[in-house]
Amino acid sequence: MKKFIALILAFVCIFIVPVSANAVSLDSGIEDLREEFVYGIGPLRNNISIDYRYFSPVKENDDTKYPLVIWLHGLSDGQYEGKQIEKSEIAYWASDEFQSRFAPAGGAFIMAARSREELNICWTNETIEPLRAAIDNFIAKNADNIDLSRIYIGGYSMGGKMTLKMAIAYPEMFAAAFPICPAWSPDEAALSHIKDMPVWITSSSRDPLVSYNLGVTPTWMKLSEITNIPEDCRLSTLTKVCYADGTKTGSSHHAWFAVNYDLFTTENGPYHNMTTKNALGEEVILTYPDGMISWLTSHTSDYDGTVIEGMGNITNDMSTDNMSAKLTIVEFFKIIFNAIISLFR
Repeated sequence: MKKFIALILAFVCIFIVPVSANAVSLDSGIEDLREEFVYGIGPLRNNISIDYRYFSPVKENDDTKYPLVIWLHGLSDGQYEGKQIEKSEIAYWASDEFQSRFAPAGGAFIMAARSREELNICWTNETIEPLRAAIDNFIAKNADNIDLSRIYIGGYSMGGKMTLKMAIAYPEMFAAAFPICPAWSPDEAALSHIKDMPVWITSSSRDPLVSYNLGVTPTWMKLSEITNIPEDCRLSTLTKVCYADGTKTGSSHHAWFAVNYDLFTTENGPYHNMTTKNALGEEVILTYPDGMISWLTSHTSDYDGTVIEGMGNITNDMSTDNMSAKLTIVEFFKIIFNAIISLFR
């Protein structure tokens, strides 16, 4: 009898272990989730190669087609390889709980790309082609398991700016975009390239670096006027910015921590100090577990995998404003201040 039970248990383990091989629970903590991300690097373009950390949901003998999420960091969070994972909580999206929200596949690739800040580059126009090349190369390496119709891009601050630039440059590639406190306000001509793309902007009305009134609101108003899908575009506005457990973040600029927890609290309730509306001006009530991830995967594109070289719809003379300059100056002095403080610790 004991031998029979042992055989049954062994048989069950054979089928259970491979299924849960990639699963890491939220209870394991953010550091364990960050360990699930692997190093990769794209090909050289403009003498720049974009490296990245990525999470793969693929299991043994798995032919499932999974979405791909591109995640872009803000200024000073790409100073060394791996920092882009350390300075945000996007690794939560690799947890088994959050992965299960990526319908219908039940998982997604997460690719956290890094601008080469050791070369004094942070998501400038010269990184558009290298980033596109890195994405194309990653897709080619994982062609058997990437759903080309579900490629999404998002990021915060300077990464939010790059999110908008990449979406505008290559609108055929991305099924949806989610810029967070984006440090760029495109004009109507630029936004016209994404008038058919679902876009969800998240920002704090008290952001000290990227002005909500002078930057984010004008972008949202222009997008609302030009989009062909106003019901699918959203703006989430935070006041005091908190982590998912309700603890206040170090700055009201840190709106990405809300997105990193899928816009719900640790108790799965409405996120702290946040309201959401669509481009029709209607309030959107988020009901757990249908947050940012569910919204992303509800949208698809017709992208067929065609590789495009060049900067797409972005031109070097495309109009910008002083938000990026303001952010750069403030962040520069913040870095200097922190360095001075560290000398006396």
